[in-house]
Amino acid sequence: MFNVKKLGAIACAAALALSLGACGGSSSSSSQSSSGSSDSSTTSTTSYTTVEDGKLIGVSDMAYPPLESISDSTNQPEGFEIDMMDAVAQKLGLQMEWLEPTKFDTIIPLIKQGGKADVGVSAFTITDERKDEIDFTDSYLDSNQGLVTKADSANTTEESLNVAGKKIACQSGTTGEAWIEENLPNATVVPLDDAIQAMTGVQTGLYDACVADLPVVSYLCKQSYTDCKVAIQIPTGEQYGIVVSKDNPGLTAAINQALQELKDDGTMDSLEQKWFGTTL
Repeated sequence: MFNVKKLGAIACAAALALSLGACGGSSSSSSQSSSGSSDSSTTSTTSYTTVEDGKLIGVSDMAYPPLESISDSTNQPEGFEIDMMDAVAQKLGLQMEWLEPTKFDTIIPLIKQGGKADVGVSAFTITDERKDEIDFTDSYLDSNQGLVTKADSANTTEESLNVAGKKIACQSGTTGEAWIEENLPNATVVPLDDAIQAMTGVQTGLYDACVADLPVVSYLCKQSYTDCKVAIQIPTGEQYGIVVSKDNPGLTAAINQALQELKDDGTMDSLEQKWFGTTL
């Protein structure tokens, strides 16, 4: 299920942007965040630009269920964040569109560079370090971290895992990685491309444990990795935000207004019930 994530090199983002060229749109002229259809309700005089007229283009790693992933049955994006962004785009009178899945630690550089996507949506924890590079919208979900071990493991405490030779996996560039480095300094941190790889490594015995966002690992332990368990719930008090370029403050403001409307009209609670089985 879930996190708190990272910054890649600008050079990597540039290379990725080239590889995704077929998925991006051309720059559009300034748009107004006024209602563009009968279904949208967000009205503002704040102007903003989008990569392509009439669309809100997002980028995500699509490997963090139930927040965002690619459906096995439809091969289309699905999850809490996917439904949320569809609702946000509708409020703005836009059509939500996604680029191909992208490595987590390249998303912020891609948004900062501009020209390919309007927003990054991939369970990004709001941090001061990230805010130096890009803007965040208001938070839309709270989260903690979770440490996962095999269900029958004898090493399920910080003390037993904070020893030389223990391998703790995580998604590269996340707040989970930062927590391991700070709290399990004697163990070996193993940064990977996504949380699924980390969970699979724990399941197969390759790693002693992994750390990722609590909603995500709780979901995965119940749905796919039933021989694993959340051994430690880590109260980090994180908040997720949508990543927007600092050059597009009007879009940040418009999305904030849409998010508030979705909270006020009960849509966010309904989506949390749908994907998490409860409100968080």
